[in-house]
Amino acid sequence: MNVVVIGAQWGDEGKGKIVDYLANEAQIIVRFSGGANAGHTIVIGDEQYALHLIPSGILYPDKLVVLGAGMVIDPVALFSELKMLKDRGIDTTGRVFISDRAHLVLPRYIQVDKDRDLAREKPIGTTGQGIGIAYSMKSDRDGIRIADLAWQEKFAELEAGDRDFLAPYTERLREMSIDLAYFLMHHRNAQVLFEGAQGALLDLDLGTYPYVSSGMSNAAGAAIGGCVGPRRLDRILGVFKAYTTRVGNGPFPSEFDPESEDDLCRFTRETGREYGVTTGRPRRCGYLDLVALRYACLTNSIDSLVMTHLDVYDSLDEIKACVAYRIGDRIVEDFPASVEALNRAKPVLRSFRGWKRPLSNALTYEEFPVPTMEYIEFIERFCETPVSIVSVGYDRKETIIRKSPWLK
Repeated sequence: MNVVVIGAQWGDEGKGKIVDYLANEAQIIVRFSGGANAGHTIVIGDEQYALHLIPSGILYPDKLVVLGAGMVIDPVALFSELKMLKDRGIDTTGRVFISDRAHLVLPRYIQVDKDRDLAREKPIGTTGQGIGIAYSMKSDRDGIRIADLAWQEKFAELEAGDRDFLAPYTERLREMSIDLAYFLMHHRNAQVLFEGAQGALLDLDLGTYPYVSSGMSNAAGAAIGGCVGPRRLDRILGVFKAYTTRVGNGPFPSEFDPESEDDLCRFTRETGREYGVTTGRPRRCGYLDLVALRYACLTNSIDSLVMTHLDVYDSLDEIKACVAYRIGDRIVEDFPASVEALNRAKPVLRSFRGWKRPLSNALTYEEFPVPTMEYIEFIERFCETPVSIVSVGYDRKETIIRKSPWLK
């Protein structure tokens, strides 16, 4: 069975924890897009792990993990991460593979990335990891893949500095490489978890272009980056937070007003630890945008939603969510493609009762306070998509499963 987990907002939704949790019942975890610009935090008891390239399931000793064809891989970041895991007692030997179709990030891409964004009149706000440049080189057909490391003619075309950089890593990368399509064919009876990066609203085609990532962060990307046909994707989960955040520039209709809602913004950011795993940048915070979430469900065929950070709202008397936009004199209920329209959009808010209780004490959905269930069930009706999993804390055990995605 093949299960896909994507972010249903602008990234940072808590996918890492959810993939780590669901990986308990998987044999193989495939990360299908992105690069070292992604950051997934896993909390197990008193231990915390920040992962950027390695799929979240690596923390289970019996799981195989794969960096997929849709990824762009910085060898320095990859082997630093593997060393970090080894130093912390995680044995990755023989368990980490790389699709031979994945592209590489070269050091000069990083400086080009930073320079290009600084030169923009309105910067995108990239992480400066060279990710966009690697994808651009890939699109221009000037990139280099893992498979190309054995192609002497292609390797010779690289700049001398690139060849010198890759030389110490070449054999190690080749030893880890696999043909992912045939690897998964041979494991066709396995439980496979496909892990996305960033979020649906940062997808190059479906997101708030040009304020997007350069890769495919939508559910369809799992088929391409995971080297399987789309009909082999059995279930698609979309992870979202009980509120909305965004890193970098770009439209954000439900963002808290910095003048009238600064206290609420600071409360959400500090309580939810809303700082980038990769960059440390504070995230922009706002109300849950149900218009955008419904759009993500529609364009990704999301079967069920996974709600995270709900416990952040435990102490509030009242909770609000965005159910439409006011753009000029119009009320808009659909998510527009126009960035100009989104920049002018003001949230139309609906209020909900707070529950004033710590949700982390609940062991089942039925133990949630009535106002909590009212909030969740309104989201389900609005998005016409069930919420099958609710996370009420950072630890693995603070997860409420209403319906397992592995059930056929």
